[in-house]
Amino acid sequence: MNTGGNDTIFIEHKFNAGADRIWKAWTEPLLIRQWFGSDPDGKVLDAEMDVRPGGRFEITFKDSDGTVHNCSGIYKDVQPNSRLTFTWMWKSEPGVQSFVTILLLPNDSNTMMQFEHANVGYTSAHNYAKGWKDTFRKLEERLVK
Repeated sequence: MNTGGNDTIFIEHKFNAGADRIWKAWTEPLLIRQWFGSDPDGKVLDAEMDVRPGGRFEITFKDSDGTVHNCSGIYKDVQPNSRLTFTWMWKSEPGVQSFVTILLLPNDSNTMMQFEHANVGYTSAHNYAKGWKDTFRKLEERLVK
């Protein structure tokens, strides 16, 4: 993991799955419900996704301690199995908007995901680097099943 800038998180994660499976995990509500959120015992309560440029998403999830989180945003660039970009906002931090870029780079039966979360800010209550790394571990476990 590297930081791309002072308030940018950059993570590369290699998945033992094709880009199409990673793409579906990011873009299909039924699949995102199976892995989203950094708490290993957390649970997605609701996921609404209109995956197209200008489309919106909203995901509500609950940690094992009962804390509920809600994130939302607007899709900007949608290139199936390759590139997905969107804005990111927490309901608990109104007016603070960041930006996510996901690049999927296939290599045989594996896929390298390059993930960047930019403009996360210095005052956010969220530990983005740890949270996303934990979230991607959950995604990897789900893909193995």
